[in-house]
Amino acid sequence: MEVIRLSYPINFVNPELPSLAMALGYFDGVHLGHQQVILEAKRQAEEKALSSAVMTFDPHPSVVLGKNTQHVHYITPLSEKVNIIENLGIDYLFIIEFTPEFASLLPQEFIDQYVIGLNVQHVVAGFDFTYGRMGKGTMETLPFHSRDQFSYTVVPEYVLGNEKVSSTRIRRLLKEGGTIELPILLGRYYTTTGIVVHGDKRGRTIGFPTANVDLYDEYIIPPTGVYAVRFKVAKRWFDGVCNVGYKPTFNKESLKLSVEVHLFDYNQDIYGNEVVIEWHLYLRKEQKFSGIDELVTQIEKDKQNALDYFEENRQTF
Repeated sequence: MEVIRLSYPINFVNPELPSLAMALGYFDGVHLGHQQVILEAKRQAEEKALSSAVMTFDPHPSVVLGKNTQHVHYITPLSEKVNIIENLGIDYLFIIEFTPEFASLLPQEFIDQYVIGLNVQHVVAGFDFTYGRMGKGTMETLPFHSRDQFSYTVVPEYVLGNEKVSSTRIRRLLKEGGTIELPILLGRYYTTTGIVVHGDKRGRTIGFPTANVDLYDEYIIPPTGVYAVRFKVAKRWFDGVCNVGYKPTFNKESLKLSVEVHLFDYNQDIYGNEVVIEWHLYLRKEQKFSGIDELVTQIEKDKQNALDYFEENRQTF
C-alpha cells in the first residue's frame, strides 16, 4: 500500500496516479462499520478495474475545530490505522493534514481538489459522512458536487445488537471496562502498544514480576482494574494479567497511572522492547489490601481466573 500525505493547499502532482475507487472517512477504530465502507471501495475497484484507495484525516477534526480542549485519545492512533487498512488489501492511503484552512474549504472546493483532482472515479462513504466547511457537504449533496466526474456508493449504517456500530459506542465500552465486548464491533481484540520501562521492581519481590508498560499516550486506556490480557513481545504472544491503576497498597498518593503486566510463562529481560497488550476480560476493580499476604492471595486468584478464561476461549483467538 502506498501512503500519500497531503496538506492544504494541495501539494500533490502525480500524473501517473491511477483511476481510483476511494473510501472517505475518519475511521477511528477501523471497526466493522468502517470496514463495510472500505471493503465496498475495494469491491468497486475490482468491479470497475480501478485501484482501491482510502482517504482519512489527521489529527482528529475536533482538535482543530475546538470541540475538544483536551488531548484526544484514539481507538487506533494513526500508525495502527495505517497497518489495519493495509491488511484490508487497499492500494493507496491518502492522509490529509486537518488544519483550520482545510476545514474552511467549501464543499465544492474539497470535491474538486481532493476527489476529482486525485483521479477518483468512484466514491464510497457512510450515510452520515460530511465534508467541507461546517460539514455542509453531505451524501445528499454529493451528486451535485461531483460535476458528473465520478459515481458513488452510500453505505447504510451497520447495526449489531439494535445499536449502530460506531466509534462512540466503542469508546463508551472502553471507558466502562467492557473490553470483552469489543471484538464483535472491531472484528479483533482491542490492542495498545508501548515500551517496557523500569518500574519500582516490587512485583518480583513478591513472586509476580511485571512488565511496566509506558503506553503511547494517544491510546484510550481502559479504566483502573485487573484484566486478562495477551501480550506480544519479540513477535510471540503470551498470556497474562494486567493491572491498570495507582497501586494503592504501596502508593498512598500516587498520581501516575501505571500499566503492569504479569506474564505466566515468560521471565526474560524485555526492558526497552516495544510490546502489544491485547485486552480481553475485565476481572475486578483495583483495590487496596491490608498487606502483602492479602495482595499475593488476590493475585493468585486473578491469575487462576485468567488461566481459566484463556483455557475456555483459546479457539477464539
